[in-house]
Amino acid sequence: MKQILMIDVSPRGKDSASRAVAETLVARLTVLYPSARLIRRDLAAEPLPHLDGITLRAITTRDPVEAEQLQAAARQSDQLTGELLDSDLLVIAAPMWNFGVPSALKAWIDLVVRPGRTFRYAAGEVLGLAKDKKAILVLASGGVFTEGPWRPWDFVEPYLRQILGFIGIVDVQTVRVEGMNIPELAISAVPKANKVVEELAL
Repeated sequence: MKQILMIDVSPRGKDSASRAVAETLVARLTVLYPSARLIRRDLAAEPLPHLDGITLRAITTRDPVEAEQLQAAARQSDQLTGELLDSDLLVIAAPMWNFGVPSALKAWIDLVVRPGRTFRYAAGEVLGLAKDKKAILVLASGGVFTEGPWRPWDFVEPYLRQILGFIGIVDVQTVRVEGMNIPELAISAVPKANKVVEELAL
């Protein structure tokens, strides 16, 4: 493994469950792959802009002249997309907000899911171009969404698996940190998730 890209999303800092478990994962990855380059994108510390009209045109145009004219607008998307394509492993550590992903993570996704770079259309099908990569999702939530009555309300893991699969990343493992708003579950949520991290196939 040559490069690992880690996306941190939570703005809660040291109080963040997803960040705490992600640190355990980073520690294990560092031992397993000491020579791998680790790129960390902290979307809370350095927020990305949401797509505007100019950037959208810049990253979707097929006109080479227009693409050259809009090169500056596409620069950040180019950098983020390059980081993803050059990485062997993608780690996304994020909380669930209102049953979905935080807008900061959606901003990153919108900048890296690009026609001609991470996917393309061919013969009526979509081909993911970010192939032969692995992903690990570290997902924290206030409730329990892997089972029970709230399971249908989980729009985080299904969405992330779908969008990653769309660009060719189908080898996805998930670590859940659940019940952070339920006192009797919160006390053991991070230790349980850390144990799962230690058992991941890396």
